[in-house]
Amino acid sequence: MSDRREVFDGLYRTDPDPWGYETSLYERDKYRTTLAALPNEHYLSTLEIGCSIAVLGELLALRSGRYVGVDVSPVAADVAARRLADVPGAEIVVGEVPEDWPDGRYDLIVLSEVLYFLSAPEIAELAKHVARDLVPGGDCVIVNWLGECDTDLDGDEAGQLFLDELRLHGLVQLKHDYLHPRYRLTVVRLG
Repeated sequence: MSDRREVFDGLYRTDPDPWGYETSLYERDKYRTTLAALPNEHYLSTLEIGCSIAVLGELLALRSGRYVGVDVSPVAADVAARRLADVPGAEIVVGEVPEDWPDGRYDLIVLSEVLYFLSAPEIAELAKHVARDLVPGGDCVIVNWLGECDTDLDGDEAGQLFLDELRLHGLVQLKHDYLHPRYRLTVVRLG
């Protein structure tokens, strides 16, 4: 296990919403754009990796029969679980991907601003999980910040590596690719 849990718990203890998910115009625009890019209006089973306090997760859960949000921080996961307590079919799991990948089959997997926190080998392993558990015809949403990061890979590098690794496991159809000045949003479908 990496030190990510400790780092992110520290951030959420200092500020319950360290990236302004509930108040930022940038986040609100990104969520609206993400939801508009989804090829389907409703999904049977959605998995969101790095759900944080589940602001986007709540919107996804309302469009899903089942929603599983995963976050490395128990502090953030606790807030997310309280936010989604009254949403039927919603579940929050504390875990660090790719090691703690939740079992299941999903027709939507969302990776919003999480890939650049992972190493190249972790991204390769994550792509294996996605390829295995995304149902044929399922959608995968990748959103990456384009600014500077304090990580080994920046957003574009992490996103491209993930897509390259995903292509090793099957046919990937590009459904949507949107380049905002601050982020890139890509939706692919496994066929």
